[in-house]
Amino acid sequence: MEVSTLTTYHCLAFVWYFFVAYSITHVRTEERPSEVFLYGGQWKYLTVLNLVLQAVFYGVSFLADVLRLIKKLRCAKCIISSRDLLFSVLAFPVSTFVSISFWILYTYNRELVYPRSLDGVIPLWLNHAMHTAVLPFALLEILATPHRYPAKKKGLVLLGFVAFLYISWVLWIYSVIGEWVYPLFALFSPAGLVAFFAGSLAVIVSFYNFGEFLNRMIWGDSIVVLDYRRKGK
Repeated sequence: MEVSTLTTYHCLAFVWYFFVAYSITHVRTEERPSEVFLYGGQWKYLTVLNLVLQAVFYGVSFLADVLRLIKKLRCAKCIISSRDLLFSVLAFPVSTFVSISFWILYTYNRELVYPRSLDGVIPLWLNHAMHTAVLPFALLEILATPHRYPAKKKGLVLLGFVAFLYISWVLWIYSVIGEWVYPLFALFSPAGLVAFFAGSLAVIVSFYNFGEFLNRMIWGDSIVVLDYRRKGK
């Protein structure tokens, strides 16, 4: 994809995610079901955190494209490295996990992840923007431009660390208010919850590997981000 086209796409994607994140964080207080928006507000939900993550990623991507357009290649190199790390370790696997896990659980028993009380608060389009559209956006990003993945060990350690932070946040909220972020968690014993978290981590790691596989299949093993030597430093 041409740099100018890629710049336009990343700009529109950034605006879209910013708008969606703004929309969900400004649901009118009086309409919020008390059992859903307790301690931590929307910021305890992986779905909402993912929206912010995607907005940051596409903002960084847009900045990298602009720097390439104005020939600021030294700065662009640094930003592109950050963009690729953000996409490979977080943006792709988290979006894929959020979308697939949500719809599987929603189909099984929606009350475990998205109670009916939310239907009168969150519009249908916003639900799909948060839980459906994130997956095609992630896949389109892989098709649009190559991304340099980090060494496997580094990538998985970073992904595991972020997963640990989120699980710690979930457990902290439970310790404060005695309510789980998702009703699903209340079904498990302590050992079962550990197994569930471990299984979820294994799933998201598989999505990391899947993203790396797709990236390599489409763009090959050798990915040249910018030709600095020919264009000068």
